[in-house]
Amino acid sequence: MSLARSLIDVRPLRTSPVFRRLLIGRTVSVLGGFMTMVTVMYQVWDMTGSTAWTGGVGLAQALPLVVFGLFAGARADRADRRRVFLGATVGQAACSLLLAVQGFTGHVPVAAVLLLVAVQSAFGALGAPAAGVFVPRLLPKEQVAAGLALQQVSGQSMMLLGPAVAGLLLGWFGIGVCYLLDALSFGLAFYGARGLPALPPQGEPSRAGVHGVLDGLRFLAGHRVVRGALVTDLAATVLSFPVSLFPLVNAERFGGDPRTLGLFLSALAVGGIAATALSGPLTRLARPGPVMLCASAAWGGALVLFGLARSPWLGLALLALAGAADATAVVCRSTIVQTRTPDALLGRVTAAEQIVGQAGPSLGNVRGGLLAGWTSGTAALLSGGLLCVLAVAAVAATTPELRGRARAGQGVSSGRGGRRRAPEDAS
Repeated sequence: MSLARSLIDVRPLRTSPVFRRLLIGRTVSVLGGFMTMVTVMYQVWDMTGSTAWTGGVGLAQALPLVVFGLFAGARADRADRRRVFLGATVGQAACSLLLAVQGFTGHVPVAAVLLLVAVQSAFGALGAPAAGVFVPRLLPKEQVAAGLALQQVSGQSMMLLGPAVAGLLLGWFGIGVCYLLDALSFGLAFYGARGLPALPPQGEPSRAGVHGVLDGLRFLAGHRVVRGALVTDLAATVLSFPVSLFPLVNAERFGGDPRTLGLFLSALAVGGIAATALSGPLTRLARPGPVMLCASAAWGGALVLFGLARSPWLGLALLALAGAADATAVVCRSTIVQTRTPDALLGRVTAAEQIVGQAGPSLGNVRGGLLAGWTSGTAALLSGGLLCVLAVAAVAATTPELRGRARAGQGVSSGRGGRRRAPEDAS
């Protein structure tokens, strides 16, 4: 295999100027988002000195997505997704500007800072389902996985770069400048999306309110492949997400060295970037179901081995392997969701995927922390990794469509009134 075909597939960048501009805007905006995440944590800690308040930052970011996500998805499935995304981007930029104002002026209660973070997260919850339709509508089906891989590698690169840039800017200029730069980054995201064509739903628009949400949930319950993809992600995160265990494992195994602890998260991100950068063969394979199952099992297996590792360098290598497996599984899961879901339902299903992606790691951190408190960090890692592998094996055994063996003529529920549609869920 040639080196060019081993590297990430860049055909979407060559063939679609609209996608290229959208990706540039998204990348800069993600960088600004990570800078703001670090800045908010720094400001709240500086104002309160309380871990309870810094924990509230994560709650302010996650709660609006969980509460409003499905309703935002139903809204995106009733309107022009381009206009919904542009409106949400303006709302996020306005929140960043207000954060910048309070950062420059000072003397704002910490509750007001968290309120602005929550409102900005609510606008993000509105825009994310609309953005979920961009890739499958802009690119031919055979390039969707490559487009998602490009988004993944750019996002993980910004996850590495953003906190470092924020730290430097906080030291040089203070919190106001960091917030202001985030507001400007939304301007690039707006510019990138402004060139999109109108993107109304293709097919029957969503019903308003709860009825539209229930239609989306019925589709998820009836579509075995999409449901299996989301269940697999929940299994990998709820049962085995390791981040809350890192301080304890570092103290138990590696002497509590803060340098080692800092490298743990970086190793996950570096592994993810490397895997996505070399994702060309996998995205061209056009079999995301089997690849996702194997990658999710590899994530659990790598965490089991990390739980047994005694050398810090071996531990970091295993975390890099876990990060690579996770990034591969994410690209495959998103490919399944965006190519197997009818366009008229894609906003709601994307919202469900976002909620799973947000809630799963949070619940996994709680599970790991509680279990480690009762036993040890090693026991929590080993049990979580093994449970993940067993859960993925159960999904694979009960969902043959994810293994690429769907039978011709097998239908799924349409999610609206019990009608049947042609099978689209063979991987």
